[in-house]
Amino acid sequence: MSVTSVRDVAQRASVSVGTVSNVLNRPDKVAAGTVARVLQAIDELGFIRNDAARQLRAGHSKTVGLVVLDVRNPFFTDVARGAEDQASKAGLTVILGNSDENSDREAAYLDLFEEQRVHGVLISPFGDITARLERLRQRGIPAVLVDRSSGDASFSSVSVDDLAGGRLAVEHLIAQGRKRIAFVGGPMQIRQVTDRLAGARSAASAHPEVSLEVLEIEALSVLAGRAAGVGIAERPVADRPDAVFAANDLVAMGVLQALMMQGGDVDVPRDVALIGYDDIDFASAAVVPLSSIRQPSALIGQTALEILLEQAADPSAPPRQVVFEPELVVRESTRG
Repeated sequence: MSVTSVRDVAQRASVSVGTVSNVLNRPDKVAAGTVARVLQAIDELGFIRNDAARQLRAGHSKTVGLVVLDVRNPFFTDVARGAEDQASKAGLTVILGNSDENSDREAAYLDLFEEQRVHGVLISPFGDITARLERLRQRGIPAVLVDRSSGDASFSSVSVDDLAGGRLAVEHLIAQGRKRIAFVGGPMQIRQVTDRLAGARSAASAHPEVSLEVLEIEALSVLAGRAAGVGIAERPVADRPDAVFAANDLVAMGVLQALMMQGGDVDVPRDVALIGYDDIDFASAAVVPLSSIRQPSALIGQTALEILLEQAADPSAPPRQVVFEPELVVRESTRG
C-alpha cells in the first residue's frame, strides 16, 4: 500500500505543493477557503505528516538521547524520569539507551543518535568517550555527562561527589566500631566505582586499626553482589570482614541475600554491617532495611537536561560542572 504524499494532497486540492506546506506550517498566510480545501483533501486521503523528516531537513530533531549504564538499576530510572519531565516542558522527547556497561553498545547508541541528529545527548559513560563526544559537538550536538564529572571540564556534567560519598560510608562503619571493612564493586572502568573506592580508602587510612579489603566484581548487579556475599559468608569467622561497603544498592542487596541464605550463621548487622549507595526505593524495603548513600537521582536528570538546553541554544557557552553532595541514610543494616 502506497503512502500518501504532500504531492497527492496538492493534486486532490488543486493547489501547489508549497500551498500545502503553508497550510501545515503557516496557515495564517493562506486564504481560509484554500485552507479548508487542503484540510479536506488531507482528511479524505488519510495523509499523515512526517514531522521526523521535516525536523531532519531543518538540521535537528525534537528528541534527546540518554544512555545509562544499567537500565535495571532504579537509580538510572529515576534519572531518566527527571530528564523526561524537564524535556516534556520544552516539547522534547527522551530516547533511552542501555549500554549495559558495554563499550560497543554505548558506541552503537551514540552512532544512532548522531544519525538521527538528536537535540542533544545525556550520557553516563562507560570508560573514556571524550573523543566521541567531541565529534558529536562538532556536528552541532551538545552532550552532558550524567552521574559523572568531566575530568578536564571540557564537557558539562552533573554528578555527585562520589569521593565524599565513599568517605561518608566508611566513616559511618568505623563509627559503628567496625575495623575489617570490605569494599565490593566493579568493574573498575566505571569512574563512579573508583571514586567511591578512593573515598573509602581515604576514610580508612585515617584509622591505623582499620583495614580495607577490595573485592572486585564484574557488574554492579544483585547477582554479582550475591556471588561476593557467598564468598564472604563461607570464610572462617576470623577471616571474615565485619562490615561491607557495596558500590551500589543492587550489589548490597545481593550481598544481603547471600549472607541471609547461610542458615542464620551470619547476622546483619551483628556480624557484618552493610551499607550501599544510591538509596533506591528497594533499599528501605529490604528484609533488613539497608543503610545507603543517597543521591538526588531525579534532580540529576532534570539539571542535566536544563544544561543541555542551554548549550543547544548557545553552543559557545562554557561547559558547566554541577556537583551535588551525597547524604548518609542510616537504617537497620548498620545499626547495632
